[in-house]
Amino acid sequence: MYKKTQYVLSGDKPTLVEIRDYGKPDFPVLIAIQQESFPPPFPPELWWNPEQLTNHVELYPEGALCTEVEGEMVGSITALLSDFNPAQPEHTWQDGTDNGSIRNHNPAGKTLYIVDICIRPKYRSLKLGQLLMQAMYERVVQDDLERLLGGGRMPGFHEFSDRLTAEQYAAQVVAGEIKDPVISFLLRCDRMPICVVVNYLTDEESEGYALLMEWKNPFRHHQQPPNRPNV
Repeated sequence: MYKKTQYVLSGDKPTLVEIRDYGKPDFPVLIAIQQESFPPPFPPELWWNPEQLTNHVELYPEGALCTEVEGEMVGSITALLSDFNPAQPEHTWQDGTDNGSIRNHNPAGKTLYIVDICIRPKYRSLKLGQLLMQAMYERVVQDDLERLLGGGRMPGFHEFSDRLTAEQYAAQVVAGEIKDPVISFLLRCDRMPICVVVNYLTDEESEGYALLMEWKNPFRHHQQPPNRPNV
């Protein structure tokens, strides 16, 4: 299991942070964090429920992590193992995660697929999301996996969709011409774009689009697949 304690800076003050695996006693807080992190118009039916969380800790506990700040739980990240064909990257969040239940977790899979990451808004200045993502990169290296993969919501897209396609919007975010709350965060986490996915998730702000992004294990040899989609 995973447990890591370190300090982060809140202004000039060192603040103690712990990242650890989550369990059943944490479920009520995890659900509350989801509700606070993803307010409407995000669909409430996509918030975690106890059945999904039970699957997370029973099917792949190594992919169920949370973070605490001075003893208070403030965020989480969840993942599963899957197969991924880089030559055919398009899929939906529902298909990739079995609607968040991760019943499609494949213990032999070589791709660590991020199901969800969330941090309470008041704590986002501490860069805890990057620490959780780093913990997952460590899992990729520890278990000799090929990559970390996940679709990034594009919640800023609805403000530009009258004049930009989803691909144009993603390209401008990657170029630094537009800041997107999720995609810009994932870029700071060293994620690399693969392609824009249509109807990835029921998400009014993103108009259903997401940017599929990966982090490759630097200790494995990678071959570029033919005809790889570009943003």
